[in-house]
Amino acid sequence: MTIKTDVIVVGAGLSGLYAAHLLQQQGKTVSLLEARARVGGRLDNHQFNNGDLVDVGGQWIGPGHDGMYALLKKFALDFYPLYDKGQHLLWLGKKARRYSGTIPTLNPWALLQLGWLMWRFDMLARSIDVKAPWSHTKAKQWDSITVESWLKKNSFSKQARELFRISIGAVFAVECSEISLLHALNYAQSSQNLDYLISVGGGAQQDRIHGGSAGLCQKLAHSIGDSLHLNRKVSAINWHANSVTVSSEGHEYEAEKIIVAMPPNQLLRVNFTPALPGVKDQLWQHMPAGSCIKCVAQYEKPFWREQGLSGQAVSLQGDLPVRVTFDNTESGKTAGLLMGFIEGDHARHWGTKSEAQRKAAVLKSFATFFGEQALSPIDYVDKDWAGEEFSRGCYGANPTPGTWTSLGHHLRTPVGPIHFAGTETAEHFTGYMEGALNAAQRCVNELS
Repeated sequence: MTIKTDVIVVGAGLSGLYAAHLLQQQGKTVSLLEARARVGGRLDNHQFNNGDLVDVGGQWIGPGHDGMYALLKKFALDFYPLYDKGQHLLWLGKKARRYSGTIPTLNPWALLQLGWLMWRFDMLARSIDVKAPWSHTKAKQWDSITVESWLKKNSFSKQARELFRISIGAVFAVECSEISLLHALNYAQSSQNLDYLISVGGGAQQDRIHGGSAGLCQKLAHSIGDSLHLNRKVSAINWHANSVTVSSEGHEYEAEKIIVAMPPNQLLRVNFTPALPGVKDQLWQHMPAGSCIKCVAQYEKPFWREQGLSGQAVSLQGDLPVRVTFDNTESGKTAGLLMGFIEGDHARHWGTKSEAQRKAAVLKSFATFFGEQALSPIDYVDKDWAGEEFSRGCYGANPTPGTWTSLGHHLRTPVGPIHFAGTETAEHFTGYMEGALNAAQRCVNELS
């Protein structure tokens, strides 16, 4: 039996859910197809043994994420600020330095160099048109060099370079040698600047959602109702000028239009007939996902707060897998949560280890920063997003050097009845939940 609707949406991550929600509000009939047994995509919750929930995927919202705040209000979901009180830690390999604010305490030369790098980077980013980054007069030059090349040319301080690398890893989940300067500048400009991307208060990490970001996805799913079909992996999309047919797990869906809200690496796994233009496929081949393992240890209480610490730490010690931590404790809960990221090369290395080996290494990192108490959590979870069958990486996709200027202008263009959503296609707040909403709204507007 073929199910016929006005529009098919593939992918029930936040972008696909929101697109389907908006279409239904316009009175259109929708089939929303999701390969997983759950909604949310790269947003996911884990339940600890005591019943508390924690985000093991995307979790943060901040100033400028107007669509997200409006959606939370619509579904009566509360949010709260990430804990940001007390002093932060900079681990230099032998000792920890306490500091306040976004920039760690360094020797004057390194601090000057880091400030220069941040200022120079943001000055360059300010000149980018996020609607068409390839149009910049220096686009080819900036797209031909990596962030690592730019970093080495623009700083003579080892400490400043290493802290900048950690910032890039925390934002993109890649090494500086993997992405072009143009991509990094465009990404930062889409969210105001690099300082915004790495900041808590007033920045991209300012707020969290009670019940987790996956709770918002579940609210959207409930509003969509029976139009949502889980366990529907799409294997083939057959399209013509004004119609499309989707094959999924023995089921067929037919519509006039389709929105695909999938990561680029997953789009490569779909058989399009007729084949899409080669530039689309080439573009997706040059957009690998970042590498990230998100790790959360649960303790009876947030003991680091008693030491006057915020739970935020940055490590320059290369043999520790976790280089950035946060206090992830949910407001109003008793148990304390420490969260750390393993990113880039470290994530690829530790993704091959057993869960027990990874847990031991992560807790060692936490104990190095916050003391022996960190070795004895009451519960623990980590999520290697490269191992997720329908994600194969996180946070988002990162065009390789040369991609923006050779193929970037094909990123958002529809092909016949096929339209492309997902946070990677957003003009503003790319890579964030707000970007997912931005992309969904654009696709819905294209269909109007």
